[in-house]
Amino acid sequence: MATQDFMSKTSIAGRAPIQTERRGSRRCKITQLMRIRPSDPEKENFDDMRGTVSVSRTGVYFQTSETPYEVGMRLFVTMPYSHEAHAMTREYLCEVVRVDALSNGMTGVGFKILMEIGMQAPSYSRHSVSRK
Repeated sequence: MATQDFMSKTSIAGRAPIQTERRGSRRCKITQLMRIRPSDPEKENFDDMRGTVSVSRTGVYFQTSETPYEVGMRLFVTMPYSHEAHAMTREYLCEVVRVDALSNGMTGVGFKILMEIGMQAPSYSRHSVSRK
């Protein structure tokens, strides 16, 4: 049995590096529409509508053509996002933990969910009805 050099994560026998799983929960490959905005008013403002690539209880990974994402950036994320008036969505405060330049020209972004801000109630128009 070959011994392992724990500093380099490679075995002494010259095998490929050993990969350790760092995620705390399993990921599901589902697509769910999200609305993503920066939470810092001093950052460049954008309103990014994207579908998820993979989702876990504590984080999301998606692809985007927007470029202002950077590790450590805080975001407001509404998901699942819908234009429907009766849709019940939730808004979260999140932090970008991963930014990947992808071979297709897109950017892969991973964020962790820090806290739920609240449920986004349906927006109904409030027209006053006058009765005579």
